[in-house]
Amino acid sequence: MNQQDIETFLTLTKTGSLTKTAEILYVSQPTVSHRLKELEEELGISLLVRGKGLRRVELTQKGEEFITIAERWLSLMSETSMLRNKEDEVHLHIGCPNTLNAVTLLPFYRSISNDPELNIRLQISTHYSYNIYELLERHVIDLGFAFHLLHFKNIIVEPILRERMVIVQEKSQAIHRDTIFVDDLTREKEVCFIWDNNYQIWHDQMISKGKWSTLEVDIYQLLAAFIREPGRWAIVPISIARHLQETQGVILSEIADSRKPPERVTYLVKHKDNSEKKEAELSLIQSRLQTWFGNMEL
Repeated sequence: MNQQDIETFLTLTKTGSLTKTAEILYVSQPTVSHRLKELEEELGISLLVRGKGLRRVELTQKGEEFITIAERWLSLMSETSMLRNKEDEVHLHIGCPNTLNAVTLLPFYRSISNDPELNIRLQISTHYSYNIYELLERHVIDLGFAFHLLHFKNIIVEPILRERMVIVQEKSQAIHRDTIFVDDLTREKEVCFIWDNNYQIWHDQMISKGKWSTLEVDIYQLLAAFIREPGRWAIVPISIARHLQETQGVILSEIADSRKPPERVTYLVKHKDNSEKKEAELSLIQSRLQTWFGNMEL
């Protein structure tokens, strides 16, 4: 059976008019009649009651019964088409910490999801770094990014991005200098954002000095909200600083202290045992990711 003939028949059952059906399908009335005649000949049954004086098209008994069959046929054709298209579609589930998803990788996600050549179905989920490894172990996600270097038997880990840490300040009470010593900043006004244990050690020794931070957050959205308050400041990776500078007008300064905080290292992590098709998809995304990172302004 021809899909156009089936669609024409089902449209006619809704309109009850050859003229209206032709208008909806943007074809001529003779074309509608021809399609219906072809369908009847292929089926070997009459679908329409034909006779003079009929203002509205009527279906025969078999025509009424054929409606359900025609709808099922179209549904099967649609599912078959989806299955055929899925053969070339890239399915990619990425797991990532909050700040990478919200800021650093967001433009990359947009670039690959809007690329017609990739034909990608992208699923993005947010997790803490240590959970990324567990999800990869169980093949819940295909690709992950983490700030912690952990050792799992079946996980491949590759450092993919290193970022220096800088100071950002709310502009109304900011110290306007290109470089600032951390002791010049008011400790009570810090929005503390801890990335990993190495940064925690540096922070304890250089800033908190044995005291609890008065405000500590763990997601970018909270950092962005609190940094708006007068006098607030934070030490963040350069990609986060650039984003805050662009969106909120914060003042960006380098750290003047000789003992700098450790860089934030982002690791790309994936399972070592993937199907051949999945490995080819991951290699394509990794190649694009490395190019994209290489072009980042840091």
